[in-house]
Parts: sequence; structure tokens; C-alpha cells
Amino acid sequence: MDRRQFLDTTSRAGLLASAGFVQVAGSPPSTSAQEPSTAPATSPKAKRRVAVIGTGWYGKCDVLRLMQVEPVDVVALCDVDSKMLADASDLITARGKLEKPPALFGDYREMLKEVKPEIVLVGTPDHWHALTMIAAVEAGADVYVQKPTSVDVAESQAMLAAARKHGRVVQVGTQRRSTPHIVEAKEKFIDTGMLGKIGLVEVYCYYHMRAKDNPLVTEPPASLDYEMWAGPAPKRPFTALVHPRRWRAFTEYGNGIMGDMCIHMLDCTRFLLGLGWPQSVASVGGIYVDPQSQANIPDTQTATFDFNGLDVVWQHRSYGSSPDAKYPWGLTIYGDKGTLKVSVMGYDFIPQGKGEAVHKDVTFELEQYPEDKTEKDLEKHVAPAIRQHMRDFLKAIDQRSKPVADIEEGHISTVSCILANLSLELGRTLHWDAATGTVIGDEEANKKLARPYRAPWVHPGA
Repeated sequence: MDRRQFLDTTSRAGLLASAGFVQVAGSPPSTSAQEPSTAPATSPKAKRRVAVIGTGWYGKCDVLRLMQVEPVDVVALCDVDSKMLADASDLITARGKLEKPPALFGDYREMLKEVKPEIVLVGTPDHWHALTMIAAVEAGADVYVQKPTSVDVAESQAMLAAARKHGRVVQVGTQRRSTPHIVEAKEKFIDTGMLGKIGLVEVYCYYHMRAKDNPLVTEPPASLDYEMWAGPAPKRPFTALVHPRRWRAFTEYGNGIMGDMCIHMLDCTRFLLGLGWPQSVASVGGIYVDPQSQANIPDTQTATFDFNGLDVVWQHRSYGSSPDAKYPWGLTIYGDKGTLKVSVMGYDFIPQGKGEAVHKDVTFELEQYPEDKTEKDLEKHVAPAIRQHMRDFLKAIDQRSKPVADIEEGHISTVSCILANLSLELGRTLHWDAATGTVIGDEEANKKLARPYRAPWVHPGA
């Protein structure tokens, strides 16, 4: 055990002792309908037993960051691509210096039944988040699930209900809430009132991230169980845009750039300003510039989220230049005393009138975690945020409390983005009733809150 692991472990042990709580492996889930369950202290615990469902790009990224902050025991991996699964097993076994490789599964249901992990990380494509997360909490595990929580509103509602029913801690991968320089910006400029009265927030993404190509329809790779990969979603003819990593090109498997990039900055805005549900959502857009690609997600979209008189306005376009080259993806908060720009790469505070501007760059932590320097496909600037998000997740597990990106927070941000897409589809503003989880006075919109599942899979919100 190296010095960092020793400090992390002893710190957690001290927290457990002072709080009087311990999570016992294999303990039954709580029946509490409101909060994660509380267990009495018993004895020092062994390494936490962790399993991963979805071992692609971000599944590996998340579990490797977890392994950096605590010496967990990765006991099982699950993926429908056997090559991806084997490659992930080799990497995780080597990086974690595991005594034995994780058990490998192609079906998450078999994994949960046989291995009974304490913690499950869900890194699947979006259309699989709901079923896997719900199954994991029903099996008694605490869960870290990637964003967005779901591809439709009813799925996300069912995920929140399951987490509360079974008393499980669920952290959503909206790690802007744990990004060190963003937390600093909140404390220095928002909590102190330095922005004054805030009248508008702009959130945006100008990355050219929408697929432009048209690969041929082919047979799926021999390593891929495509029937299981599609699961409850429509099974499109297979092309290289479907797997691996490029499935976001299709509305069948995700919520487009709105559900991929807006959710991060909308959730970050909600975190910074303490916002709950929007009262209404209106959106326009479409495929205006790039109709030749197989991708069926909008290349242009604007959405306005009305938070009781404060408008948060999203814009994305996958062409042209960014209005501010330093902020191709981020948010800008306008107050009568100053303006705050925030992104994953840093922040800028610009006072109105007298006063000095303040700039801060992201901290990479490459010297503290040298493995970040060579890890394939790692977003090095995001790694510190994921580590802090994992620490917060583990702390919530130990204290049986809600983490910073609790499933309810992820649910609100996800559903808000889904409503924006639905508003674009229907061509009208949607007024949301948070108490009932329905669109006010719009039967057609409410019928679209749950999309059909492909047999034999059953929608959790049916």
C-alpha cells in the first residue's frame, strides 16, 4: 500500500469511527422510502467490493479514478462486448494490482446475482442506465451511474423511486459539482454576492461533435452481442456509428447534445445558484446544416429553462466558431455587479465597473497521480473532478447520506433536458408540475414521458 492509499484508508476509518457507521457487505437493503439506510457500527470493514456495468471509455475512466482514491476490490465486470470486457479486465487488474482478475459477465443480472457487490458503477450507453441502476439497488448495492440518468422521463422517475425505496446511495456522474475550481468560484463570487442580482444565465456548447459520416451497414463485430446491446431500445441496422462510443449520434440511444452536454452545464448552474425545477421549458432547433449524416440528433438547438423568472438559455450548434474561443463549452452568469464565466478548463470573474478581474485555470493533479499522464483517452482536466466526486460518493456511503449529485439532483437536470427535446418535437412550451411529474394541461406531451420498450424488456415506469 502506498502512502496515498494509506492516508485515504486511515482517513475513512477515522470517519467511520467518529460517525459510528459501517456498511456491511451483503447486508439487506433498507425499506426506508426517503433516505439511505443507516447501519450500526460493527467491525472494521474489508475492501469495498466493486462491480462495473459497461466497461467502455467512461466505465474504465470512472473505476480507475475510484481506484486512485481508495484501494477497492474490483470483483466483477460486465459488458456485452467480450473484447472490450477482456481489455478492461487486463487494465484494471494491472492498475489495481488485484490478487485475482475480476469475474467477467455478459449479463448484468447474472453478475448481480452471483457476485453481490457493495458498489456498482454504471457506464453503459444511456438507454441502459435505468434498468441496470434499478437492478443494482434492488440487489442491495450503492450505485454511481453516469449521466443522464435516463432517455425518458418515466425511467428517471422510476430510478429515483427505487433508490429511495431500497435506501441506497446513488451518485450521478454530473461531476461539475465536484470540480475544484467550480466549487471555488461558487464560494468566492456567488455565495458572497459579488455578482449582485442575477438576471440571466447562458449555457452553451459549440464543439463540432455531431457525426458527419455515413458508414456502411455491416454485421456487428463477432465480439458484440448486439441484441443485448440494443436491449430495450430500437435495434437499428448496425454501423460503426452505433458501437463503440458513437451511439450518441442517434436519438434511439441517447438525448443528443442536449442530453450529453447541456445536462452538465444546466446541472452546474443549478448547483451554483441553488435552483430546483424549471417552471417551463421551451426549445427550437433541428438539423439545419448537416442533413447528409446518418446522425438523427439536432445540429442546432436553443432551449429556455424558466426558473421562476430567471431564464437559463442553452444553445448548441455543431458548426461555426465559438463566440468566445476560451469558452467553447461552459456557462456565463450575468449579474448587475459582475459576470462569471465557468468551464471545465477554468473560470473568469469580470466585475462591473471598479474592481479587478479574476482568472483561474483548472488544476490537473498530474504529479499527484502520474498514471493520468499516460492513460489512454483520459480527459486529464476532468480527472480531479471525478476523483473528488468518488470521494464524496464514498463519504455518503459511510455516513448513509445524500451525495452532492444525489439521484434526485441528476433526475431534475436530466428530465429538464428531456423536456427540452420534447418541446422541440412538439413545437410548443411545456409547463412542468414537479409535484405530479407531469406536463400541465398537455395530454400529448404526457403520453411521451415514457417511450415504448422493445420486447421482452419491460419499462420500469410502466
